[in-house]
Amino acid sequence: MATSTGHRSQQDEEGTRRAALVAALEAAGREHSNAVVMFHTAIAEHLGLNATDHKTLDLLERHGPLSPGKLAQLTGLAPASVTGILDRLEARGFVRRRRDPEDRRRQVVEMLGQRAPEVERLFAGLVADLERVCADYSADELEVILDWTRRITQVQRDAAARLAELPRDRAPAGGAG
Repeated sequence: MATSTGHRSQQDEEGTRRAALVAALEAAGREHSNAVVMFHTAIAEHLGLNATDHKTLDLLERHGPLSPGKLAQLTGLAPASVTGILDRLEARGFVRRRRDPEDRRRQVVEMLGQRAPEVERLFAGLVADLERVCADYSADELEVILDWTRRITQVQRDAAARLAELPRDRAPAGGAG
């Protein structure tokens, strides 16, 4: 009987430890999310953009030329909002709109490289710091971290998609007053 009690106690300790780690991951995830949003907001401000404009630019950098409709799909924003973003990005010299070579009725948006060195300079410190952090982990540990990051990113995308389907509160921000 002592063995099963000892085993149960060990299971209880493992369950308590696991619950504490999950709670710590949730808290760390929130902190990370806040830090990421604030970092990208600061980058956007340096570039004369807002955070949504900056992240739309990131989509173009990663995916290459996209139609405004595809950008609306990837951002989850209304087409009219994407048009406003593209107007601002174009005015600041980050992108240009051109006819789609495969369908001349459509437009595609492409990044212009002239401001790339400025953007790279703003990210240089972060990239160096991330490389230093990664150096502390083995390849096996990095694979686990990469798997977790990819999976949690998909969870976040799925949550955003569910939110996009909910009716929105159209009350003005700021409350009564």
